[in-house]
Amino acid sequence: MSRDTKLILCPVNLRHAKSDYGAYEEAIAMAKRRGAKLLVATVAPEFERNLNIRDSKGFWGDELKKFLAAHPAEGVEMEAVVRTGAVHRQIVKLADERNVDVIVMESANPKVQDYLLGTTASHVVTHAKCSVYVVRS
Repeated sequence: MSRDTKLILCPVNLRHAKSDYGAYEEAIAMAKRRGAKLLVATVAPEFERNLNIRDSKGFWGDELKKFLAAHPAEGVEMEAVVRTGAVHRQIVKLADERNVDVIVMESANPKVQDYLLGTTASHVVTHAKCSVYVVRS
């Protein structure tokens, strides 16, 4: 029996989005196939390493808008969200708060090779109450 998918969460790491956004493309395709809404999220750090960024949440919100404008999801209802804090915790928390049906995310930081799940994906897979679809980068 197939589950009814209404909401898909796709966290995007904007620091690597220029070179690696396969999970985002997969989430769009899944949302189209299932007629689901797509929730695209990024997580801003609580303490920004770049001291020129005074409003981390605002800066990453603008970057997310630019990313979505450059990679439109034709025919998919979409919402963008910016959270602040630890990435792995915020993804799980957002999924719980919004009753997400499935999370579609990258497997690892682009520096990690082939067979390892990144710590973020590993935490999300372990702690999320919904299904998690991990896309190898």
